[in-house]
Amino acid sequence: MKLLIKTKPVLVIIYLVIFVNLSAQTTVWQPSAGHVQIPIWPKKVPDSQPMAGAEFMTKAETLIANKPCTFVERVSLPTMTIYSPKGKNTGAAVVVFPGGGYKDLAIDLEGTEICEWLTSIGITGILLKYRVPDSGPYWDSKCDCHKDPVAPMALEDAQRTVGIVRFHAREWHIDPTKIGVIGFSAGGHLVANISTHFKKRVYPVIDSADRVSCRPDFGLAIYPGHMLEKTTREFQLNPTIPVSRNTPPMFLVQAEDDPVDTIQNSLVYYIALKKAGVPVEYHVYAHGGHAFGLRKTKLPITRWPELAETWFKTIGIILK
Repeated sequence: MKLLIKTKPVLVIIYLVIFVNLSAQTTVWQPSAGHVQIPIWPKKVPDSQPMAGAEFMTKAETLIANKPCTFVERVSLPTMTIYSPKGKNTGAAVVVFPGGGYKDLAIDLEGTEICEWLTSIGITGILLKYRVPDSGPYWDSKCDCHKDPVAPMALEDAQRTVGIVRFHAREWHIDPTKIGVIGFSAGGHLVANISTHFKKRVYPVIDSADRVSCRPDFGLAIYPGHMLEKTTREFQLNPTIPVSRNTPPMFLVQAEDDPVDTIQNSLVYYIALKKAGVPVEYHVYAHGGHAFGLRKTKLPITRWPELAETWFKTIGIILK
């Protein structure tokens, strides 16, 4: 069972979702046939940290729809994988950030499956396999406390990827004014992070792709985590997410019974967006838990992608 629980006198943080039948470590993850991983850094990866071993993936059987789930761990060489639309191409593109608490990446549940959904509605999906572990805000069991990374490696990878997509937009049949981001759990935090940190790269400029804007044109944060002010975890947005009127339009989804990232995470973000005058659509469901992705269940929350598709039309990303 893959269940991490951090305890404090008055606080219990359930970290990640419950997984069972964790299998042995397997080889490095590879996308399905017809798709190729593209390194996002041409040479040296900035702020690279020494890893305790090479990248590997694990397979587990998740309680969600009884389908297997694959995790990628120890990512030191980040890549992007392009999933082109099936049939009509709307010109829109979405960079996908899987979750995993900045410890690992739920590469299929919150990665490839999302890209396949996007391509089915005419949107190019770009799966980012960003660096983990500890590349964003994380829980350190050694000090029993929240920590920020030594360097914002996940944000570096996200900024770099959005810049590459925009730089190559015409070549890849993408409208450079319709490039968004979607993330789940920790990936939802990464959506908020890049949507408020786009004026300047957090790494030294390397090439022309770093000279175009890395601001997403829209974002979808699904059951986001790490959004609360860390020291007290009171009802306040983490100050490292400086929402402003320049933050792009947002679409938020979360369940009230989420045991991993509480509903407060999306609530404080929603309130900050509203105060800043940012267009935001927020959907809260009574039941759904955490890490439901796109997998079909009997719960109403399983239909959130339909609402997202309508929202894409509302904000002009795809034609009505």
